[in-house]
Amino acid sequence: MPMKGLTATPELRQHLDALRQQSRQQPIPPEEVTRIVEQVLATMGGEISSMDVKLYRELEGLARFIQNARSEIAQVRPDAISSHDIPSATDELDAVVGATEEATGVILDAAEQLENLANTLPPEQAAVISDVVTRVYEACNFQDVTGQRITKVVRTLKQIEERVSAMIAAFGDELARMQGDPSLPKYNPAAGPSIAPDQVDLLHGPSLPDEAKRQAEIDAILASFG
Repeated sequence: MPMKGLTATPELRQHLDALRQQSRQQPIPPEEVTRIVEQVLATMGGEISSMDVKLYRELEGLARFIQNARSEIAQVRPDAISSHDIPSATDELDAVVGATEEATGVILDAAEQLENLANTLPPEQAAVISDVVTRVYEACNFQDVTGQRITKVVRTLKQIEERVSAMIAAFGDELARMQGDPSLPKYNPAAGPSIAPDQVDLLHGPSLPDEAKRQAEIDAILASFG
C-alpha cells in the first residue's frame, strides 16, 4: 500500500536490504520488525493518514504476537520434548509390544502342552481340555491387534517428533537464547498432570529391558562385596 511522503534514507534502504538477505537464512526477530516500522514512519513527510496508523498498529500487534508465541514455545521446552519425552514414550510402548509378544508365546506353549496332554485322556475329558485350549488360542489373538495399534501410536509419536525438531530448527539460536532465560521454568521430566495416589507406583516400573539389565549388573557387583 503506498504511503504519502515516504522517503527512505540510504541507511534505511541498506538496513532493509540486509534484512532481506538475513530472512533467506533465518527468521527476522519480531522486535526488529517493530524497529523497521518505526523507522519507516519516521521518514514519512506530511500528515500520517488513519490508514497508516492502523497499518502500524496491526504490524506492531503482529510482532508482539510472534514474540509472545515464541516465549510460550520456549517455556514448554520443545527440545526436551523431542530429545527426552517422545523417545521415552516410544521406548516404553516398544517394550509393551515386546513383553506382550513374549507373554503370548509362553501362553501358547502352555496351551500346546495341555493339548498334547489331552490326547492321553479319555475322550470326554480330552474334549473338555480341547475346548479350553481352543478358547486360549482364540484369546491370544489380542496380541496381534494390540501390537498393530501400539505400532500406529509409535509411528504418530515419531511424526510429532519430526515436526517438533523442524520447529526447533526454524527458531534456531533465538529459541536457545530464550531457554537460557533464568526467568523461565527449568525442565523437569517428572512434571506432568496430577496422578492419583494409588497409581503413583505404576509410573516407576517395570524398567525397560536395557535398564533392568544394567540394574542386575549393579546388584551383582554390590552382592560381590557382601
